[in-house]
Amino acid sequence: MKTHRRTFIKHTAVAGAGLSLLNIPARLFAQQKKEKVRVGLIGVGARGQGHLNLCLRRRDVEVIAICDPDTKWAVPKSRDMIAKAYGGKKKVAEYTNGDEDFRNMLKRDDIDAVIIATPWEWHTIQAVAAMRAGKTPAVEVCGASDIQECWELVNTSEETGIPVFGMENVCYRRDVMAVLNMVRQGLFGELIHLQGGYQHDLRGVKFNNGQQLYGGGVEFGEKAMSEAKWRTNHSVHRNGDLYPTHGLGPVANMININRGNRLISLTSVATKSRGLHKYIADKGGKDHPNAKVEFKLGDIVTTLIKTNNGETIMLSHDTNSPRPYSLNFRVQGTNGLWMDDMDSIYVEGKSPYDQWEKAGQPDQADSYMNRYDHPLWKRYANDASGAGHGGMDWFVINSFVESIKRGTPYALDVYDLATWYAITPLSEQSIAEGGNVQYIPDFTRGKWINRQPVFALNGEY
Repeated sequence: MKTHRRTFIKHTAVAGAGLSLLNIPARLFAQQKKEKVRVGLIGVGARGQGHLNLCLRRRDVEVIAICDPDTKWAVPKSRDMIAKAYGGKKKVAEYTNGDEDFRNMLKRDDIDAVIIATPWEWHTIQAVAAMRAGKTPAVEVCGASDIQECWELVNTSEETGIPVFGMENVCYRRDVMAVLNMVRQGLFGELIHLQGGYQHDLRGVKFNNGQQLYGGGVEFGEKAMSEAKWRTNHSVHRNGDLYPTHGLGPVANMININRGNRLISLTSVATKSRGLHKYIADKGGKDHPNAKVEFKLGDIVTTLIKTNNGETIMLSHDTNSPRPYSLNFRVQGTNGLWMDDMDSIYVEGKSPYDQWEKAGQPDQADSYMNRYDHPLWKRYANDASGAGHGGMDWFVINSFVESIKRGTPYALDVYDLATWYAITPLSEQSIAEGGNVQYIPDFTRGKWINRQPVFALNGEY
């Protein structure tokens, strides 16, 4: 059984849009060089406000417009942020007239780029509309509802010549970038196996009381606010790795996926679904109406991926259970490995035999993380201080803006985004078929063979 995006959007009361797809060679991105980037934001809820804050902090970014149907909380708070940043001297246009008002914002001729931080089912619809309007989109991460959605992104980008930036912030996490540096310097030898995942107790995100962003109750859907208003419905209707990009994006960079290597196939399995029902019963009582909801999402989803160059990748999705946060990273080669959990590293010939070492912290003079701290973090740590998610959100916005200003290709592009997005529907299909192997499309159409790595090769941006 394959979940189709149009059906899901209908079930969640969100309108879809038909698309005509062609494959026409792209225009050169270099034609879009800018000194200042004029930005519109589609979606200024909790996540979008983080991006808005970073844009307002930059002298090379001008916020032109915001768009969000939430006039009770999201827009007023964003308006206050803008007024404070611009000292009340600049008026930013607001588009708040329902779910489709973003189309009116895209008609403006004074916007270069848009940042899309909306419910998942809107990402491709809005990114495609932005490209067709001549605006380059930065798109937040999630998983697609079907493979067609991934091809819509790729085909529209190729047709219009408008590039797409994938906003996977964990690719810029400090320890992850240090490990990328270790990999590129050969510390672990030849890589053979990698792991990553999204292991995050989201029960307080998926449910609230309708009065606060997180927790305080067991409501979701129309009685809730923020992410619980839309995100939890995915857990009701879908069983797969719903959020693969945090785990996949960083390790994909380490083995040059879509740039000399590619993902070939996957197989997925899921446990039974128990965690969300238990949370409702424990917090709201067994007689609460939501205690009768049957959640389809298995508490733990495991996906095993095979690559063209012979590495394996294991992804995990675990968001319904009580547990500490972990992205479950493991990077293993012929000469050793690093694991996120317990700050673990082992390098043959350097580490004591059969004993783990601590990878340490960047401020520890003789630690691995200090010795291999990535040049980007060495250069911009102070600039990123105070930005969301430990500073890595700053690097996402910086990469997006600097690429536009310089007219250079995005470090995380439409082919990466489509490949990451595709894991979700393929994992759903595999689980529905009892773990059957699913083949992952080559969204580059063979270009991966000659494309060269571009992500974080130096300390520029």
